[in-house]
Amino acid sequence: MTTWEFVRWLHLLGMAFFVGGQLVLVAAVVPAFRGADDRDRLRAIARRFGWGSLIALAVLVATGIAMASHYVVWDEGKLHVKLALVVVAGLLILWHLRRPQQHWIEGLVFLLSLAIVWLGVAIAH
Repeated sequence: MTTWEFVRWLHLLGMAFFVGGQLVLVAAVVPAFRGADDRDRLRAIARRFGWGSLIALAVLVATGIAMASHYVVWDEGKLHVKLALVVVAGLLILWHLRRPQQHWIEGLVFLLSLAIVWLGVAIAH
């Protein structure tokens, strides 16, 4: 494995944690707790995922910058759109931290995450 394959692997691992974790929360965890009296456990799960997501985002930013520089793609329009969506998703996450009862924000972040992954695949090919 070359260095750049390892960097790409780390980037994909960070993406898998961030987006995969959202999928698990949306498809399994939240429905399992819907209507349950124990909302504290759901908050604890979300909080732990949030900390893991921060680490994943740091890995994504570091490896993304490194790959964009190495593969000289800073001028690509797809990358600009992807970066704009990353900024919007980050702002929505910050907003959601202040207004956790507004669940539509979670759905929007999830949809943006899927679009960001799509653009990442498009840039890689």
